[in-house]
Amino acid sequence: MRVFGIDPGSSRTGYGCVDSNGSRHRIVTCGAIGTPATAAFADKLNHIHGRLTALLAECAPDCVAIENLFHAANVRSALKLGHARGVAMLAAVQAGVAVVEYTPAEIKRAVVGYGRAEKSQVQQMMKLLLGLSAKPTPHDAADALAVAICHIHSRARPEIESALPPARSRATSWRHYVPGR
Repeated sequence: MRVFGIDPGSSRTGYGCVDSNGSRHRIVTCGAIGTPATAAFADKLNHIHGRLTALLAECAPDCVAIENLFHAANVRSALKLGHARGVAMLAAVQAGVAVVEYTPAEIKRAVVGYGRAEKSQVQQMMKLLLGLSAKPTPHDAADALAVAICHIHSRARPEIESALPPARSRATSWRHYVPGR
C-alpha cells in the first residue's frame, strides 16, 4: 500500500509518501512546499495545488491522508488553514485518489503513543519507523509522514480484529440481557 500524507499550511505544506506491507514502512519522498511570504494568498494556494498535483502524479498513491483541522485560537489562521486543506483535497480528488482525514491527536497517538506529543517526538518516531539516518526535516515533512503512517496503522486494525475469533455472548437480544450472567 502506498499512502501520501499531507500536513496542510498556507505558508508551508508538508508532504510525505510511504510504501508499506503492513509491518515494514519505506519512505518514497517527503518535503515541504514553501510559498513566498510576499505572494498574494490566492497565488500561494495555486502554488500549493500545482506542486501537490505534480507530486501525486509522480507518486501514484493508493490513498491520501490529510491532517484535519480540529481547533484554532486565531480565526484568521483557521480560515487560511482551511483553504490550504481544501486545495490539498482538491488535488487528491482530481488525481482520482481516496482521501481520509485524521486529527493531530489521532496521528500522534498512532505514531508516538501519546496524543499530545511534541513535534521533536514525532520526528524521532518517523526516523525510527522508517529506518532513516536522521530526523526528517522540516517538521512539516515529518508530520506529513506521520499522517501517512497513521493511516497505515489504522488500516491494519480491522485486519487484526478480523483474525481474532468472534466474541461469544449468551444474550441474543437486549430483551434477554440479565446483568451478572
